[in-house]
Amino acid sequence: MPVQAITVRRRYQQIADQIAGLIRSQEFRPGDRLPPERVLAQRLRVSRPSVREAMIALELAGLVEVRTGSGTYVRAPALAPSAPGAADDDVGPGPFEWIQARKLVEGEIAAVAARIVTDDQLAGLREAVTTMEQENAEGSTAELGDRRFHIGIAEATGNSVLVSIEEALWDQFRSPLWARINRMGLTQEHRALWVRDHIAILECLRRRDVRRARAAVHRHLVRVNRVLLEG
Repeated sequence: MPVQAITVRRRYQQIADQIAGLIRSQEFRPGDRLPPERVLAQRLRVSRPSVREAMIALELAGLVEVRTGSGTYVRAPALAPSAPGAADDDVGPGPFEWIQARKLVEGEIAAVAARIVTDDQLAGLREAVTTMEQENAEGSTAELGDRRFHIGIAEATGNSVLVSIEEALWDQFRSPLWARINRMGLTQEHRALWVRDHIAILECLRRRDVRRARAAVHRHLVRVNRVLLEG
């Protein structure tokens, strides 16, 4: 008997699989507008962020077209571009899943760092914010400054395991789903707001304020989550 590897399916993949099946069976035909995300979330009994991730995966697979301000439509086969993979392919962690993990981890890392961060480390974090400002001014989506800032906070804890965890989080950052969200509507105004969030985090660290450092990280990631969901 052939043996197959056991794989854990991401929630958004399961949703995308179900919708892709309905498209292939022509329950949804080319040109049909899919139900709104909120309706799909209620019918499937899942979160709206998971539906948003599934819609992006289906778009990457060439099965649907997202029209800003109008909705999501089934693509005609002749109009579907060559896709990077089938709708049920794993194209990396979903952006909302990634943000949730960051909120759980980075708030506590900031709280630990606030107790022991050095002046030199604070200067390095300020340089990372400057890099973010430069990237925003140039219209870049590289976000090297953002990565450097959060890994720098982990380094300030003096705990190599926390640094490894933070690096692992950011190594998953460049998924196709996140790249698509970047193109869908993350503006320079959003990025400028996030720079201000990082300046607020830095100020809490400078004051060695454990509680507010944790809260500032949480506040920033809640804001990012809201922008992505509304985008």
